[in-house]
Amino acid sequence: MIRFSHVYKSYPNGALALKDISFRVGKGEFVFLTGHSGAGKSTILKLLFAEQKPTSGEVRVSGYNVSALRVDEVPKLRRRLGIVFQDFRLLEDRTAGENIAFALEVIGARRDTIAARVTRVLTQVGLSAKSRAYPRELSGGEQQRVAIARALVNDPAILVADEPTGNLDERATRGVFQLLRDINTGGTVVVMATHDLDLVRQTPYRTIELRDGSVVYDTAVDETEATEVS
Repeated sequence: MIRFSHVYKSYPNGALALKDISFRVGKGEFVFLTGHSGAGKSTILKLLFAEQKPTSGEVRVSGYNVSALRVDEVPKLRRRLGIVFQDFRLLEDRTAGENIAFALEVIGARRDTIAARVTRVLTQVGLSAKSRAYPRELSGGEQQRVAIARALVNDPAILVADEPTGNLDERATRGVFQLLRDINTGGTVVVMATHDLDLVRQTPYRTIELRDGSVVYDTAVDETEATEVS
């Protein structure tokens, strides 16, 4: 599903954001990306949804080589992904249902299918009664659930979440995280960048820790090696 092979990312000012990053994420996995601010988490996510391209190395996502993507191919890749951000990014002048419908309208979905698809994902995230509410009328946790519903409406194979609980209180964090776990149980790959180590410790999911642009720990590798040694 996802493969990074010896990936480097540098910026015009000479800063090196990623240094020789290599890992794979297979079908059905839930993976945490952890590390301090500036460690490289957001850069990895931007490469996943082709907002940026690697300076060298190869990034493959759902069959696409991000390094070689033409501009007209980027939307095709993103239709296979669901993307959730810390700051929700909802349109304030549209209701919850309209925000989700808009994600279908921009890709040219059949208009006679949109309402049913919106209802389905709102029900999935537990907000079927909030379809006509505007973002300002929703709590932070509810807004993030709408954002997740919008990310799910195209039935993505991979859900990319950048600090999805970063702006939420403890109760909302638990609810949103449980929703992401349920989505993963349904077969969707989830890659979640987070600073919240309490969430990481609560679950057995794979963790990739970054420091200064390098992978310093990957439970899929390090724990396997430790088992073999013992």
